[in-house]
Amino acid sequence: MASFTGEFECKLDAKGRLVLPSKMKASLPESLGQEMMLRKGLEPCLELIPMIEVRKDHNKLASLDDTDEDVRRFKRAFFRRESPVELDTAGRFLIPKNMLRHGQLEKDAVLIGMGTKIEIWNPDLHDAYSAKEEQVYKDLNKKFLGKSG
Repeated sequence: MASFTGEFECKLDAKGRLVLPSKMKASLPESLGQEMMLRKGLEPCLELIPMIEVRKDHNKLASLDDTDEDVRRFKRAFFRRESPVELDTAGRFLIPKNMLRHGQLEKDAVLIGMGTKIEIWNPDLHDAYSAKEEQVYKDLNKKFLGKSG
């Protein structure tokens, strides 16, 4: 299982391609191949997810009853938020235009390791979001890990 950590500043090229930082690329087990899934995040960011983790989500969704209207609505919303991407030998991948718009990405990006996935943020949006979240983090750190600060 991949375990992504850290924060990295990156640049997108003119075609909307991003190079995965070498430390993050090194966290990908070779058995996973070079295909990953790019997903629109719940915040204004993108999520880059190894296919092994994506398959877990897809298996959960496959077990739901498609005769339930809410299930169909959710699946439609879920699957249209995804786009498979292929890493080239340099660890570079193309971000589709609709994904660039969702993440408000132009030239620069901040990649955040989130354990089993990587978030891709517009640096300005990430700074604004992080500033609001600092106190929340302290409170949740105490709640989930029993630690303050």
